[in-house]
Amino acid sequence: MAYALYYWPTIQGRGEFIRLALEEAGADYRDIARLPERQGQGMRAMLACLDGDSMPHAAYAPPVLRDGERLIGQTTNILYYLGRRLGLAPRAEEGRLWLNQLQLTMADWLTEVHDTHHPLSMNQYYAEQKQAAMLRSADFRATRLPKFLGYFTQVLANNPRRGGWLVGAKLTYGDLSLFQMLAGLRYAFPQAMARLAPAYPALSDLHDAVAARPNIARYLRSQRRIAFSEEGIFRHYPELDG
Repeated sequence: MAYALYYWPTIQGRGEFIRLALEEAGADYRDIARLPERQGQGMRAMLACLDGDSMPHAAYAPPVLRDGERLIGQTTNILYYLGRRLGLAPRAEEGRLWLNQLQLTMADWLTEVHDTHHPLSMNQYYAEQKQAAMLRSADFRATRLPKFLGYFTQVLANNPRRGGWLVGAKLTYGDLSLFQMLAGLRYAFPQAMARLAPAYPALSDLHDAVAARPNIARYLRSQRRIAFSEEGIFRHYPELDG
């Protein structure tokens, strides 16, 4: 049976990390909320999987993955589940746990990216918290962004296996997720990322290596790849780029 992915239909968001894994593996999947409204598809179906009255293990928020009768929520949890099934995680438990740890660190990083444009409340528009966002973004660019870039550069340097990947000798879902982080940051903070890029060449190499993989390259050119926008997590507001 095809995997079913439940996520918002018009943004990349956290669901994109799962789409990249499914696309790289050539997996059969349906992006449910992007399909026409009929039984088991569309926005109504996506919202239904969050309904605690009818789902005993309802997720708090999308993304959610369905594999047969099994529903799995949370991006990192879904990728941990898919990793071995799609050939995108190490076979040894030690490697899988290390990969999961790196994915959780990227989840923290992603939250900090989101908070650059919504530092006060998710229930307020960006324009209502613009001054706070400018302060938060200045700190993010100056301290947090270099710290995360430096950390993942060190992870790459510490990997004893050749290939330029985060874990082991083969690409994993962690590399796909790091590609997404770098692509999103280049969109949201083009000046800051251009200024910092020369100090972190290994990250640029990883980004380009992922983008060049046949399945990913086809996906990035396709209509399945939703464009970055100011409705998603990665948003480009020039005043936040310094």
